[in-house]
Amino acid sequence: MVIVREATLSDIGIVHDLIIAIAKHHDQEQYVVTTKDELINSGFGDSPSFGVLLAEIDGEVAGYCSYTWNYSIWLGSTYMNIDDVFVWEKFRGKQIGELLMLKAKEVCLAKGASRIKWEVEQDNHGAIKFYERLGANLDIKGLFRWDVAS
Repeated sequence: MVIVREATLSDIGIVHDLIIAIAKHHDQEQYVVTTKDELINSGFGDSPSFGVLLAEIDGEVAGYCSYTWNYSIWLGSTYMNIDDVFVWEKFRGKQIGELLMLKAKEVCLAKGASRIKWEVEQDNHGAIKFYERLGANLDIKGLFRWDVAS
């Protein structure tokens, strides 16, 4: 049985491990600069900057979904932005990703938000098909990143 729940402070070690794992999966580990202390300070204080959903099978963490909240001037409301969805390889094919996304939808609706956005690599055809099966629509836009601090 799969349980999907909000991460707690005691989960910080596995959350950090999952962040490193997805970065390694995408050959982007060198870009992860956050620490466990930073995650604790930013995600588990009085005013958390992000949330994390953990999927567990028999008490073992199988995957996660991390998210933040943003405001859309055009939409006139808050929306959820998903940062990462990742499932350990040994748990893939067990609908963990779908359960994580459905829980994210539930969290979103509970907050009164009506939209979820996230990024996907254009050549990640498996992920695109997965998200489309959920009913999501792919918007093709260019994504810029401007690192302004040296």
